[in-house]
Amino acid sequence: MATYIVLGNFTEQGIRNVKDTTKRADALRDMAKKLGITVKETFWTLGQYDVVAILEAPDEASMTALGLSIGALGSVRTQTLRAFTGDEIGRILTRMV
Repeated sequence: MATYIVLGNFTEQGIRNVKDTTKRADALRDMAKKLGITVKETFWTLGQYDVVAILEAPDEASMTALGLSIGALGSVRTQTLRAFTGDEIGRILTRMV
């Protein structure tokens, strides 16, 4: 399973309904599960991003489908980063030419 970091910012709609943010996080877990994705952790943060989530997904297509589904709900805009463990980046580095 690949690891992804999702950075989120509340939209105007999202901040207006911020009291529902934990319910939305629960809904995210349910949506993700239907796509074979596991939400490992969700954090509400100070600074440039309002929410950060760590997910594990079987492939990019599943992760993209989830990202589009999140965006369609209108409460959060996301940026998704593929994350590599030390072992994974080590294997990648051995392939360098």
